[in-house]
Amino acid sequence: MSEETETRMIMIAPTSDLTPDQLSRFIHQLGYNITIKETCYGANIEGDKDLVHKVIQEVRRLDPNRIFTKVRAYPIGDERRCRAHHGSRPGFNQMEKEWMDLPLIEAGLCAVEAGEACPEKSPSKKLSVKKLMEIAKENII
Repeated sequence: MSEETETRMIMIAPTSDLTPDQLSRFIHQLGYNITIKETCYGANIEGDKDLVHKVIQEVRRLDPNRIFTKVRAYPIGDERRCRAHHGSRPGFNQMEKEWMDLPLIEAGLCAVEAGEACPEKSPSKKLSVKKLMEIAKENII
């Protein structure tokens, strides 16, 4: 993959009414010269970096607080990752966790749009050496 080419994962939050099929069809209808692969979580897109970013801007308009993207390290169909070639699935658990956390990010984005102020975070207390020693002694079998 060249530096001018980029592959991105587009993830739809579980709270969105948008489906991966609708997302993929929308991207196809844009008519850009990019590769699109529908996935269970949204879609993967690949092509000229500028085109990919343009597509992402248009896609995010569909459901701004519920569509998220990140760079994918491997091109679409790469045999090291592609399940069609019995590739491995490392990272799937991480992606599943990220997908489950998307509603929390969505809630934060909606709160910011509504003008809510972020709550002040109290500074964390440092753990004293004495307290650490007590904890260590309690947990020694």
